[in-house]
Amino acid sequence: MTQKPTKPTTTAPRAPLKKRSLRQHILRRLALVLPITVLMVVLARSGMIDTLTDRYTFRPESWFDDTALVRHLRVLVTHNGMTHDRPDCLLFVVNGNDAPNASRIDVMQKHSGTCPGPKDELPKLFTLRVDRMNRIIMSDQGSPGTFHPIP
Repeated sequence: MTQKPTKPTTTAPRAPLKKRSLRQHILRRLALVLPITVLMVVLARSGMIDTLTDRYTFRPESWFDDTALVRHLRVLVTHNGMTHDRPDCLLFVVNGNDAPNASRIDVMQKHSGTCPGPKDELPKLFTLRVDRMNRIIMSDQGSPGTFHPIP
């Protein structure tokens, strides 16, 4: 039996790695963490994280789940300019006696806790009419009783 000659492995000797100083270690970590932190703060302030979360979590079956629908409407109402209130200062009151093709949801403005305004008042901002079957949302903002598609 003949053996194949093996190639000699030649590796250049490596220089030993220099140890990093504590200062270099901290600066490298900051160079990585600081831009990511700034990016997350900017995305949170702009509302983009809420919009992306809503886009990926609101499914077709969520139209029939009141909790998921209210979460979706909260993002929709605050990001399209229907109200300038903070999302946590809005109260959504779902009328449970309505038919699925004409559910009414009153949007109220809270004035308690960290929300500005006279304490314990709930002024009504507008009403949303939701057709869950056809996935249509209409509002009476600016014209009480007359519904139109939301912007």
